[in-house]
Amino acid sequence: MKKILRPESTAQVIDTPLSSLYEMVRKGEFPKPVKISSRRSGFLEEEVNAWIDARRAERDALPA
Repeated sequence: MKKILRPESTAQVIDTPLSSLYEMVRKGEFPKPVKISSRRSGFLEEEVNAWIDARRAERDALPA
């Protein structure tokens, strides 16, 4: 089952202000939200987790 995270929850998960989250989306540095209704959007949990995993992989690829 796919889960959609509210923007506020997503910002908490990645520990960044909501304004920074949307700036990252605008720059193409974070997955785009999906439209839930005419007034609501959210982020797919699996895409958020994949983004986190990619950051971890980048970190781990750096020389120690």
